[in-house]
Amino acid sequence: MVDILERIPDSDPLANAQQLKTIDRIIDEHKDTPGSTMVVLNEMQSVIGFISVPMQAYVAKRLQVPQKAVHGVISFYSFFTTQPTGKHVIKFCMGTACYVGGTEQLIDKAKQVLGIAPGETTPDGEISLEICRCVGACSQAPVIVIDDKVFGRVRPNKMPQLIKELQN
Repeated sequence: MVDILERIPDSDPLANAQQLKTIDRIIDEHKDTPGSTMVVLNEMQSVIGFISVPMQAYVAKRLQVPQKAVHGVISFYSFFTTQPTGKHVIKFCMGTACYVGGTEQLIDKAKQVLGIAPGETTPDGEISLEICRCVGACSQAPVIVIDDKVFGRVRPNKMPQLIKELQN
């Protein structure tokens, strides 16, 4: 089996000397903190913007924890991403109340307006669409989150206006 760290793509933050220095600083600052894996990943997500598979392997190696433990944290918490996202992120809540309330129609409208599907970013790098689990605003279903702002009781005819505001 080939080690992930032996084949780091040029586009990965680990291949960029400045970003690697930042990653090392984050790990060094928090490696002795209780719950260091979560603390390190959270700060890396905040600073770098995403945590690639090679970055996960690097964190595991530096913190001396199993790689599957790092991946488990990344895959469990919906705020972690493994790929770069757009300048703006629209998240569609797929919790039961939102799903029943019409999230699928909101997704369809966003796909129609932007020409991308959830998990994708517009070619200009401005907007990404994501699916997320319950955001805890069930009484306002269906809910979307744009960047860090929650919008409730959103109807499909409102999506083009919300998207246009992001594009301006």
